[in-house]
Amino acid sequence: MQNNKNNPGKPNQLNIELGEKEAEGIYSNLAIITHSPAEFIIDFTRVVPGVPKAKVHARVITTPQHAKMLLKALKENIDKFEARFGEIRSDEKTNPPFGFSPVNKDEPVN
Repeated sequence: MQNNKNNPGKPNQLNIELGEKEAEGIYSNLAIITHSPAEFIIDFTRVVPGVPKAKVHARVITTPQHAKMLLKALKENIDKFEARFGEIRSDEKTNPPFGFSPVNKDEPVN
């Protein structure tokens, strides 16, 4: 963070507003990640057993640089979580695969 010119000792502050609807959040147990040379697209959905269709509830589009920063921030937070609460176990053998999945290289990118 850069220092404010008028107040060299204080870093700039960013005030983030959280709307009521956004504060409720959405539940997602599946994310589809695609990319192009200019952007990463993450579609968040939820899969319900016995329902053959899933709707995208949120889409995040970001730059490759911000996607990498998000990866780093998630890793740091997962490390802190596991240090406090223990290892997060994941069953990568789930079929069909639910969770955060990269797109097959032969599939078209959005």
